[in-house]
Amino acid sequence: MLQSKISGKAYHDATKHSYLSVQLDPNYVDASTQPAAFKAYPKFYRRVKLDVNNPIHSFIWLTSAITLEKMYKNGSEKLRVNPSAGALYPTELYVQVRGIQGIVDGIYHLEVENNCLTLIYELIDDGLESYIIPGKSIKGCIFLISCVYYRSSWKYQDRSIRYCLLDSGHHLGAIAASAYLHDTAIQLIFDFDKFALNRDLGFENKELTTACVISGEAQEKQIRRLRLKVPFVCGTDYFEANQFIEEAYQITSVQKSHQQKIEQPIFNFDKDKFYQTVWNRRSSRRFRKQYISWEDYLYILQQLEQPIPTDSFEEIEIYSIVHRIEGISPGLYKSTHLVKAGDFSEKIGYLCVNQAIARDGAVALFFVSNYTSYQTAMQLAGFLGHRVYLGSNYLGIQCSAIGAFYDDETQRFLETTKDVLYATTIGI
Repeated sequence: MLQSKISGKAYHDATKHSYLSVQLDPNYVDASTQPAAFKAYPKFYRRVKLDVNNPIHSFIWLTSAITLEKMYKNGSEKLRVNPSAGALYPTELYVQVRGIQGIVDGIYHLEVENNCLTLIYELIDDGLESYIIPGKSIKGCIFLISCVYYRSSWKYQDRSIRYCLLDSGHHLGAIAASAYLHDTAIQLIFDFDKFALNRDLGFENKELTTACVISGEAQEKQIRRLRLKVPFVCGTDYFEANQFIEEAYQITSVQKSHQQKIEQPIFNFDKDKFYQTVWNRRSSRRFRKQYISWEDYLYILQQLEQPIPTDSFEEIEIYSIVHRIEGISPGLYKSTHLVKAGDFSEKIGYLCVNQAIARDGAVALFFVSNYTSYQTAMQLAGFLGHRVYLGSNYLGIQCSAIGAFYDDETQRFLETTKDVLYATTIGI
């Protein structure tokens, strides 16, 4: 396995935005060259059509479902339960099923566009457990997230290493939301043998595993590695390799996270209302500069404070720039502690590459970290960003994620030495 003293920070630093870098490279792309956003195996593969009236099917379906189709002159855009930078959707989802009545034990690809599971590998005494949790067998589901990085690097070039990991975190958040609605406990896993799994799944350099989710009963049993190489289908209609992204992935895959005791979150959402929130979640494109209540803002913060069910730990600190919350002064806050007072709405709009949503919302939240594992930290930031979406939308407050900001200037404004990983803004 590859070992290196290079840290994830080196790759984070190499993909920083500044006012000058954005001016020199505005990154225009020809939309007609966008690679395919959906992966599908040949038509003769066995498929299981997902029935939303079946609880297991419904649980799997809601992790990645298409929730809206927008029609445009030159085609359509299919939006999903999980947001994605530029609506490029680089993440793919595979599901290992073992011991579930009515479904053959095997590894399936979730074919999002057609709402079905495609059987790509039938299990005997082998499976994904040996790569992820050796010595255990999972009766239930193992969800495996991968990134078809060219869908993102086509537009965002090297910086897409960030967006792929953040999108993976959002996809984990979508799985967690579906698990909550289906009363299912889960465990997120970030540290496992990704290189061996990529190899045996036949991904080559075109697809990269990022995280796993376990949902089921763990039994003491030795499961061997996949006895055969899994047939591979490319997730895009054409592919251009990016050496920077592949190197960043290789180096950061061997950096382990801190360990913690697994603790399940406790939410008290109304299930019907939360289902509608998951289904109707959207990224807001504009805000009307209206105020939100202090009570609603505290409620959203409380959702972020709930534990994340994983034994991998990277501390993510949250800074809030309050523009419009009833009853409190505008300014920069760390949690609920005022760091500096002032109306910084124009400043934040500028820092977020002159995006009006950052200026016109009620609050902008920035996620920062001194991480050990860059992959884990970025995915946790995306996971928390998904909680912001669902927590705010549940209250009727809009949300939009922001991955583009002037890194060093934002860091100085927040008065932190930690890397700025992600931002979200909420408002009405």
